[in-house]
Amino acid sequence: MPSVVGLLEQHELAARRRVDELREEADRVQAELAAAEEEWQEWVIARRRVDTVLAPDSGTSAETEVADDPRNADAPSTPREAAKPKSQVPVWHEGLAWSALSVDYQRILKALADRARLGQGPLTCQEMAAGFGMDVVPARVEALRSKAKRLVARGWLAEPAPGRFTLARGVSGPGGGS
Repeated sequence: MPSVVGLLEQHELAARRRVDELREEADRVQAELAAAEEEWQEWVIARRRVDTVLAPDSGTSAETEVADDPRNADAPSTPREAAKPKSQVPVWHEGLAWSALSVDYQRILKALADRARLGQGPLTCQEMAAGFGMDVVPARVEALRSKAKRLVARGWLAEPAPGRFTLARGVSGPGGGS
């Protein structure tokens, strides 16, 4: 008759082997995912380059800064007053309307304006992602962080502490930039 400890060791060994197999499979899938995402990014960049070259009023690539999230690249563009998703982020100045920014950037500004209106402090990118109903995963958070950092560099936002964002001094509600 096998001992209880011996049976437990057999089950433990079987469970450990299963965990090791799953980890190897997960590593393989992660590697495939990374390669597929890289290929996808390359195709998105290629299409953006062709769009830039073929656009009738195209500027130089140094003048145009595109949105970071390639998931938005496949969205059909619709004519509207606000900037398109692949538009540049202008440097903020007194009187510049929020409509000069794409919807993604306007959403960040609106969230921070609401916090300022309620007398709440700065917001992290994780908090923004959760507030926007996004999955709080590194890819989404980093995409938001990239956009927020770009808004800081252009004078729309301030970063009083690392990773914490608020509206820059002088920037107010969505009616205008003043």
